[in-house]
Amino acid sequence: MFDFFTGLDFWVAASLVLAFAFVMAFEFINGFHDTANAVATVIYTKAMPPKQAVVMSGIFNFLGVLLGGVGVAYAIVHLLPVDLLINVNTGQGLAMVFSLLSAAIIWNLGTWYFGIPASSSHTLIGSLLGVGMANALISGIPLAEGINWKKAIDIAISLVLSPTAGFLLAALLLLGFLKFLPRSKMHKTPDTRKMVDGKKHPPFWSRLTLVLSAMGVSFVHGSNDGQKGIGLMMLVLIGIVPAHFSLDVGSTKYEIERTREAAVYLQKFYQANETRLTQRISAGQVNGSEMPAKFKCEPAATQQTIGSLLTIIGTVRSYDELAPETRSQVRRYLLCLDDTAKKISKLPGLSSDEKNDLAKLRKDLTTTTEYAPVWVIVAVALALGIGTMVGWKRVVETVGEKIGRQGMTYAQGMSAQIIAVIAIGMANVFSLPVSTTHVLSSGVAGTMVANRSGLQGGTVRNILIAWVLTLPVSICLSAGLFWLATTLFVK
Repeated sequence: MFDFFTGLDFWVAASLVLAFAFVMAFEFINGFHDTANAVATVIYTKAMPPKQAVVMSGIFNFLGVLLGGVGVAYAIVHLLPVDLLINVNTGQGLAMVFSLLSAAIIWNLGTWYFGIPASSSHTLIGSLLGVGMANALISGIPLAEGINWKKAIDIAISLVLSPTAGFLLAALLLLGFLKFLPRSKMHKTPDTRKMVDGKKHPPFWSRLTLVLSAMGVSFVHGSNDGQKGIGLMMLVLIGIVPAHFSLDVGSTKYEIERTREAAVYLQKFYQANETRLTQRISAGQVNGSEMPAKFKCEPAATQQTIGSLLTIIGTVRSYDELAPETRSQVRRYLLCLDDTAKKISKLPGLSSDEKNDLAKLRKDLTTTTEYAPVWVIVAVALALGIGTMVGWKRVVETVGEKIGRQGMTYAQGMSAQIIAVIAIGMANVFSLPVSTTHVLSSGVAGTMVANRSGLQGGTVRNILIAWVLTLPVSICLSAGLFWLATTLFVK
């Protein structure tokens, strides 16, 4: 399983182990930083005892990572041109990895210490952007090509829209509860419930809904945020030991055959439409390339690229048969062809069947490049699950008592959590990273407004300041650390 250590220079191997530790530390901190939001309402409303809640949340986070796939992971990975990482020297790859992880960990710990529900997602994405921009400046690459800006914009939109949706939808759901169930005991706060009814816990159905939705938030948090750790780990592996992780060497003969067939189909499709496609793409009618110009698959070179790929993998039954440097080349070809297929699929005049075929073709082309070893998924799941079980008290108090001027009612907790499950679950379907922290805390704020409970200006101001500052601070911090590491340690 760890045979990739064989033949590595001692310092590279040591750096790789240290990078693993940094990723695990990030996910551990992510666990007790972000997952506190998942259990905040269920603990505050006394639907579950704190220890039981965090243990169950840890378990559901673990399961979420295991079952969540890798779509969000590679949305994170593709913020940086992965081929750029393959083509930098190992020292520069190490500087990238440690700079972005250090920046993310520092900001996460700082906001956790002050009990501010800041976003680990914003922090990680800002760190990635900072490293990418700094690398572009240092390497002389145009800044516009140092980052996959299209992917970054898509992610930024999801990060902005998701808390807005959380605020509005949670408010609407609570208004629905107030309209159709105005006399329900779900509209009591824990203190009112104890004072009036003499009971410590919520009514049965409210309690059941709170518990189930809290575990749902934990699961979708694991399947979304846990994938960010998987993406980080793959960045580490591809950036430091690309020869072993450029392709999934565990790919089956069937998966390799699917890749070959996809390349052949693209070749035939391109041949049949070569004149039209070349003219339109060259005229700039189709944008959206996800690769910098240095690695972009130009239309005129598509046939040559396909030919080179098929020459290499034409009779291959296992990627183990390929030399390490050849695997890196195959990966480059596959990413190049995927880029071309994406551009072609956006051309006007294509039938819906052709577009569907191209979408399936892209999936087949990347089957053996967008993957994660089982041990990576399990390691990240354990780090996130264990992290969930510690450090939750600071953020629970903020979410439960300091967002609104009055205590949270059971209905408010239910509304915020149900909407968070739906919003984050939908983001998982479309492979978009979102912030559990912002979705849930904005949902709570929405219910406070809908319930006319009012908002505590100080807490909301701190959350907004953290929201506004997280990206620029993490960008500057990671860029500065990368510049320093490159200057001092990279020749």
